[in-house]
Amino acid sequence: MSEQKHKGVALITGASSGIGATYAKRLAKRGHDLLLVARDQARLDALAAQLREETGVQVEVLRADLTERADLNRVAQRLRSDAAISVLVNNAGVAINGTLADTDLDRFDAMIQLNVIAVTHLAAAAAANFSAQGRGTLINIASVLALAPELFNGTYSGTKAFVLNLSQSLNQELADKGVRVQVVLPGATRTEIWERSGTGIENIPQEIIMDVDEMVDAALAGFDQGELVTIPALPDVTDWERFTAARFHMAPNLSLSRAAERYKG
Repeated sequence: MSEQKHKGVALITGASSGIGATYAKRLAKRGHDLLLVARDQARLDALAAQLREETGVQVEVLRADLTERADLNRVAQRLRSDAAISVLVNNAGVAINGTLADTDLDRFDAMIQLNVIAVTHLAAAAAANFSAQGRGTLINIASVLALAPELFNGTYSGTKAFVLNLSQSLNQELADKGVRVQVVLPGATRTEIWERSGTGIENIPQEIIMDVDEMVDAALAGFDQGELVTIPALPDVTDWERFTAARFHMAPNLSLSRAAERYKG
């Protein structure tokens, strides 16, 4: 995604604030027209007006609540059918604080709908469109909690592990079709997600919270460097490479015809 103009349309979910709004600003400066998707119409309109004035790109807004199946289907259909769309930033998501036993399961259901079902439907639509065009970029926003489920509740962490696994699998599916996949694993990021989750940002150690501009800039730098998995805070990429190598080392022995000797009496 170089600094050229006429790069096609980037569809960004959760675009009205935080990570999504920052991606919108960065991709507009890189020459992408934008299709901004979120629930807050007023915020979408304000951001669109700002970006039109500052960058001169075309900006369309599409109000949608991706926890509602009709809205999700409408966005997915647009993704599937609009050949002008060349980028999907699958960013919309929510976190919920609390343990599985003590939290309202309806809230967890809504989180799974947004973090898993919506992400899957939109990724599938983008994959179909981009494969047919022989080009395109799919960026999924996960979380470092995909790798560290003990640090938060397992339901949220599980949704982000799903996004990581989905992205790694999609990369294999789409690699020979001219489609780029990247999955971004931010750590704690200074956005509104903390207040919405019921965990005030003031309760988080400040030394682990990254400003959203820095996070998105690092994610885009990772994309430019060709990374499939980008962890903006990780100082040494060889740590991830060793983790991946260990996983691949186990792979041949994960499914065999006989149980391991340590399980035999």
